[in-house]
Order: sequence, then structure tokens, then C-alpha cells
Amino acid sequence: MTKNQTILITGASSGIGEACARIFAIEGAKLILAARRLERLQKLSDELVETYFETSHQNIYLLQLDVRDRSAVESAISNLPDEWADIDILINNAGLSRGLDKLHEGDFQDWEEMIDTNIKGLLYLTRYVVPGMVKRERGHVVNIGSIAGHQTYPKGNVYCGTKAAVKSITEGLKQDLLGTPIRVTSVDPGMVETEFSEVRFHGDSDRAQNVYQGLTPLTPDDVADVIFFCVTRPAHVNINEIILMPVDQASATLVNRRT
Repeated sequence: MTKNQTILITGASSGIGEACARIFAIEGAKLILAARRLERLQKLSDELVETYFETSHQNIYLLQLDVRDRSAVESAISNLPDEWADIDILINNAGLSRGLDKLHEGDFQDWEEMIDTNIKGLLYLTRYVVPGMVKRERGHVVNIGSIAGHQTYPKGNVYCGTKAAVKSITEGLKQDLLGTPIRVTSVDPGMVETEFSEVRFHGDSDRAQNVYQGLTPLTPDDVADVIFFCVTRPAHVNINEIILMPVDQASATLVNRRT
């Protein structure tokens, strides 16, 4: 159902974004893959072409993009080649967490990076992509939220705040687009084993691995599968919000760890 549709995925170089690229490649979609790490995008593109697209890169367009840079986002969207300009699905996946500190001990740079990526980056992409969807009278925006946007947990203050903002922005966008055929969805996972924790702990792999110790977390493929479900419903169906967690997790803070 997404064959030949143009799908823009931010944060596509790893984790949930990469998994989304793979699941939509299977369906023959046209993929605009955006991330800061161009070499990772190129490697992924080569793998997708070899596995799903057979002969050429005509189904993939790469964007080296930092979503925090508004002028770069504007330039990237406005300068897409004609055959890539009509974006059918925007997956606002780029996001991160930095640090796990009490608010009064928090690192300002960590705050800036989370706010600029998780909130402002999502806003920039949405602002530059959605007008085209409205004009063409078709489109779907999928924002990757988090259980952290529903339940604040200790020392998660600013990160949880950014994901609560994503929840509110998604709800507001749906309201603003009422009367148009544009669909808006928030997919909000619990614990997913990606680079998330390693990024949060500034590359401390041992500390990151402890986050998932003794339980079975979600995988990026699990989340990508849910995203695929949301965007392939009949045109009159809008999945407003989905919260998904591993069976070993019952809330943002309540998890079952097997020793």
C-alpha cells in the first residue's frame, strides 16, 4: 500500500529510523533518508538497493541533515528534485536523550540538544513539509513520541518535557488539519534497545547495557512494524496515538527484571 509513495524519515541512520527504511523498502516505497551521519546513510542505502531495489538508487534520496538547523531544513525541503518533492509520509523520528540528572544539577548543553532536536527539529520538518501535503490533499505525519511524554520519571525531567511537547504538538497538528485529508499519528514506545541509552550516557556502553539487563526490550523493528500499520490503514482511519511497551514493562518506571 505504500509502493511508490515518497516517505521522508529523519534520524534514518540507525535505530527506529533505519528499521522504518527497511520495512518501507520491502514495500517498494521511495525513501528520503535524512540524518547527520552521511556515511551511515550511504551504507544503509547500498544495503537496501542490493536487497530490495536490485539495480539502482532511484528509490532512495539521501539528505545529510541536522534537524536542529532551521535554514538547513528549509533548504533541504525546498531544493528537493521535482520527483522527490511530493512527500506522502513524514516520519519525525530524529530525537535523543542526554544525561540523567536532577533538574538543578542538569547540563545546559544536554538541555539545548534535546530541546533543539526533539521539539524544534520536529517543528521545522513539519512546518516545511505539511503545506505541500495540504496543497496536494494527501499526506500523513508520524511523530515518534515516548512513554516519557505521558509519565515523567526521576531525573528524566527535560527529556520527558520534550516528549510531552511532542504529544501536545501532535494533538494540535491534528486539530489544525481538521477538514483536510491529512492524517497525524504519534507512536510512543517504552523501552527500545537502540543507541538511545548510549547517547544518553555519552558513549558509556556498560551503563547503557544495564538499562536493558534482565528484561526483553522492544526492538526497532517492533516499532517500525507499528508505524507501518498506522500508515497503511484505510484513508478514513486515523490512528491518533499508540503506546507500545515490552511485556516486561508496565509504566515508565515499573519494569520486571529477571535475575
